[in-house]
Amino acid sequence: MSADSISSYVSSLDPQRAAVCERLSKAIDAALPQATGKVWHAIPVWFIGENAVVGFTARKTGVMLMFWNGQHFDEPELEASGSFHMAQIAYEDPAQVDEQKLARWLGKAGTSIWDMVGERRAFVDKRRKAKSAKAVKGAKAARAGKRSKARQSAKPSKPKTMKRAKTGKRAKAKKK
Repeated sequence: MSADSISSYVSSLDPQRAAVCERLSKAIDAALPQATGKVWHAIPVWFIGENAVVGFTARKTGVMLMFWNGQHFDEPELEASGSFHMAQIAYEDPAQVDEQKLARWLGKAGTSIWDMVGERRAFVDKRRKAKSAKAVKGAKAARAGKRSKARQSAKPSKPKTMKRAKTGKRAKAKKK
C-alpha cells in the first residue's frame, strides 16, 4: 500500500515536480532501506520505527524535501522550518538535486532521529499526571469543604442584623 500510495501521489503531479519526487523517492529508498514509506498527512513520509525522518511535498513552484530532525544535522543548505526540529530544502528541477549532499543528509536522517513519538507520550503522560493530581487535590478540598460546612451547621446561627437606613446625599437624591 505505501509504495503504491507514494506512486499515486507522484503520478498526480505535473511532469516537472513528478521528476523531482521520483528522484528523491529513489534516493530515500536506497539510502534508508530500514525506513517505511507511506502517505502521511497527505504527503509521502518515511518512518524509522514510529518516527518520521524524511518526506517531501509538492508546492506551487517545486518540491520541498523535509527532514524531521534536520536542524540537528549542522547543514547550512537546510533551512530551519517550524518550531520543532524540522529543516528543509526546495527543488524546482531534478537537476538541482545534489546526490552527494542528499546521501549525506539521508545518512544523518537514518541515525539522528527525533523521537517525536516518545516526546509526545512523555508530554501526554505529564499532562495526565498533572490533571490527576489536580483532581485529587480538588477532591480533598471538596471533602474538607463538606466537613467544614457540617461543622458550621452545628453552630448556632447568629441573628440577622437589620440594614441601616440610608442617610445623606444618596438618600436625598433617591427621594427626588
